[in-house]
Amino acid sequence: MKRLSRTKAYLASPLFNPQEREFNLKLSRRLEAYLDVFLPQRDGELLTELVSKGRSVTVCQELIYAKDTAAIEGCDFLIAVLDGRTVDEGVAFELGYARALGKICLGFKSDDRVMVSTGDNPLLVSACHYRASSVDVLIDQVRCLLDQETIIPKDTGEGIDTDALTP
Repeated sequence: MKRLSRTKAYLASPLFNPQEREFNLKLSRRLEAYLDVFLPQRDGELLTELVSKGRSVTVCQELIYAKDTAAIEGCDFLIAVLDGRTVDEGVAFELGYARALGKICLGFKSDDRVMVSTGDNPLLVSACHYRASSVDVLIDQVRCLLDQETIIPKDTGEGIDTDALTP
């Protein structure tokens, strides 16, 4: 089936230090070989920049909320960077919002830190249709998704289809 327009993805990721923003830009560039990417730090607004222009914090927060949620609503799927001992609060919201809208959600976690010995929060883990532990695997999943035009199964990284476990 031929696509009439490019697939759109929302890249949900932490963006509060230079290293995070640099990683996000690199990941976005890799993904843009296959689809259009909305990267909030580039295509949205940053709170510190808006406030520095003299706007009130409340107005700036509402503007960011409106722009980012509109981008999630307009995307075909969401890619969530889940690195860290705990997931970034904004990423957690974006992932939950996208999943509630019925969007396909891909999780990326290259970091083996977890909050508790049993792993990451089940609500976050289960919100992802698929999770990848390397950028190359994530890119492969995006390509597979685009080629098949179907929802890919949940995967723990070991090839287990967790949908089969659902009652």
